[in-house]
Amino acid sequence: MSSARQAGGWRLERGCAVICYQPPRLVAMSGWAGLLSTMSRVSLLVLLGSLLFSCSSLSHRVPEFALTKIEESDIKDASGKEAVTEDDADPEDLEVFHPTDQWQTLRAGQAVPAGSHVRLNLQTGEREAKLPDRENGQSDSREERRRRRLGKIVVDANSFTSEELKKALSKMKSSEKAERKAREEEVRKKFRPIEQLKEEFEKLNMKMETDYEIMVKLISKFNSSASTLDEKVAALYDLEYYVHQVDNAKDFLSMGGLQLVIEGLNSSEASLKEHAAFVLGAALSSNPKVQIEAIEGGALQKLLVILATEQPLAVRKKALFALSSMLRHFPYAQQQFLKLGGLQVLRSLFQQKGMELLRVRVVTLLYDLIMEKMLLEDSQHGEQMEEKVQQYRQVRLVPAVVEQGWCALVPNLLAMPEHDTREKVLKLVGVLVAFCREHYRGDPALGTTLSLLRSEYEELADEEQREGDKDGYFRELLGSINTIIQELR
Repeated sequence: MSSARQAGGWRLERGCAVICYQPPRLVAMSGWAGLLSTMSRVSLLVLLGSLLFSCSSLSHRVPEFALTKIEESDIKDASGKEAVTEDDADPEDLEVFHPTDQWQTLRAGQAVPAGSHVRLNLQTGEREAKLPDRENGQSDSREERRRRRLGKIVVDANSFTSEELKKALSKMKSSEKAERKAREEEVRKKFRPIEQLKEEFEKLNMKMETDYEIMVKLISKFNSSASTLDEKVAALYDLEYYVHQVDNAKDFLSMGGLQLVIEGLNSSEASLKEHAAFVLGAALSSNPKVQIEAIEGGALQKLLVILATEQPLAVRKKALFALSSMLRHFPYAQQQFLKLGGLQVLRSLFQQKGMELLRVRVVTLLYDLIMEKMLLEDSQHGEQMEEKVQQYRQVRLVPAVVEQGWCALVPNLLAMPEHDTREKVLKLVGVLVAFCREHYRGDPALGTTLSLLRSEYEELADEEQREGDKDGYFRELLGSINTIIQELR
């Protein structure tokens, strides 16, 4: 049994209530000890022996309890003050008690790391703590003591103290700055600043120009009588690239370029006419200001003339593109289109041989215009849109489509083999079925065509599903066909 002596006494450690036998007091009692009878002395010795035996038995039953001899020199340094040997105390952990191999007094409010040995000194009434003894009798190493933080012993090599984390973060920031500088240096090696490029271009008699400056030159070249046909076509080709941008198209309008292009639609040269229509369509796309100026400049009439007369397919293709750009989201232009007989022009174009490509585009245009109006009328709109809604209500496109026989023309395109063409035709038929129901019900050819298409797309949809695509392209086409068949029953 190990023993401990502190302040002239024997004490039981590690959670055992302290029972001290104090020889100094017995010495003080020696003055009257002789007065005690022999029986009293024997009783006293028996009592002390039983107490020592009980502590010895307790130490055998519970290994944690032991009597340890503690010298006063172990808990005080040469100056008489309590020794604190924690070299790595963290200034941010002032309220955390850092135990050592020696007993130290705990102050009120200090947190004791788990696993530390704590005792109550019955002579001083203070709580004391120290590190637990190692099994081999050696104390924890300095590095191990460093790892004891915030109520637990850190055994993970990846765990750090707050001071170590600060140092690591500082190194990370330094590393990030170094990497950023390295990337910037790499970019500088690959690319040169704009100022340097301008200087080099000036040395080569070259100048960096803005889009506005480039368009001015292109318009001038197109309008010059000294330019050849190829030069004018090249100027129009380049202009089409720039006027796609909304701001450039507005600048193109302010330069007078729009009116020059509209006049180019009257050219006797097919290539000039084709590229003029191409530039016009690019400038009109989703640009209301240009749309208004174009219809006021007579562009709509000129485009309809090109589509109604004998022209090369390439010229008609670009003219139809420009017409579509003008009509979309512009109800006033749609109203003028109907007044000028535009629907009849498209119907005539639709029936001409060799115009299969344009037929699909006409179907797409009609579908877009009908859906545009239907969606606007069905949606909730505020006061700002009320004027536009009133304009759309004046556009009686669907009655004109039914009246001019489009109900019979459109379904004929379902015989074409391309899936994309069928998709667009099915969309328009699906919209027109509410207005052409009686005609479709009386058309046996349409019923046969729809049945054949349903069988074909059922097989394709099943194949898609086997491949893991449950909502594939062919499944959508099959759904459109089934909806039309259901509407006609």
